[in-house]
Amino acid sequence: MKSLVIGAAGQLGADLMHIVPQPVVAVGRDRADLTVPESLRRLLDEEQPHVVINCAAYNFVDRAESEPGPAFAVNAIGVRDLAILCGQRGIRLFHISTDYVFGLDENRRQPYSETDVPGPINVYGTTKLAGESFVASYCPQHVIIRTCGLFGLHGHGGKKGNFVESMLRFAEAGQTIRVKTDEICAPTYTEDLARAIVSLLGIDFVGLLHITSSGFCNRFEFAEEIFRQAGLSPTVLPVTSAEYGSPARRPVYAVLSNDRFISLGLDPMPSWQDAVRRYLIGRKQRRT
Repeated sequence: MKSLVIGAAGQLGADLMHIVPQPVVAVGRDRADLTVPESLRRLLDEEQPHVVINCAAYNFVDRAESEPGPAFAVNAIGVRDLAILCGQRGIRLFHISTDYVFGLDENRRQPYSETDVPGPINVYGTTKLAGESFVASYCPQHVIIRTCGLFGLHGHGGKKGNFVESMLRFAEAGQTIRVKTDEICAPTYTEDLARAIVSLLGIDFVGLLHITSSGFCNRFEFAEEIFRQAGLSPTVLPVTSAEYGSPARRPVYAVLSNDRFISLGLDPMPSWQDAVRRYLIGRKQRRT
């Protein structure tokens, strides 16, 4: 079974390339630009894969508010074109989506299941939800995976970082750090998500899955755990989203239930605290 990983230079894509069974082909924008349908068609016809794992996305959440065009071009229209091409060729398509398809219900405190109605509150989430709809409509053999707060060691795509790295960088620079207390999610290590995706390759499943680390926290608690495990004691100020002032609204509560994933007979995801521990170990090893 031949697999293609689109977006192989990003955090998740890089981890997938280490563990997806061979033969597997790493695909970057030089070979597959989601905004250029012909490049996708040429790629699929040349490689003739059985599986495509799409990790590519426009994920500049704040920038999308003022520049929605590029976000829609990649996350919606580009994904539509990929789904059509995979559907026409009988290719199984794994597509990575986000918890940001939720957020409209600010009073929510119950983890979202796959049957809950989405309600995005920013442009990025809207484009990702559109992409999900296109995948489900045009590619019969699809697996849509919603996840949350990804952090990984091997690559950061165009964003050049993740929350863990940002916190460590600010702390090591001696900066006072402002972190939001009213965004609750389940930060997810890309190494764990990559293993979960590989486990799904051998399962005959079609549809939507939520896959995140076990447990949840707010951003401030996430930062405190990073510093505790890293042995750092920076000055950290708790702030609200309103005080922080990001251009794009974020979901107040974006915890996703993993029950459907576990019901497939797969192991529960590790806790987010253990994910931080292993990330920091891996980070230290890479620096020595």
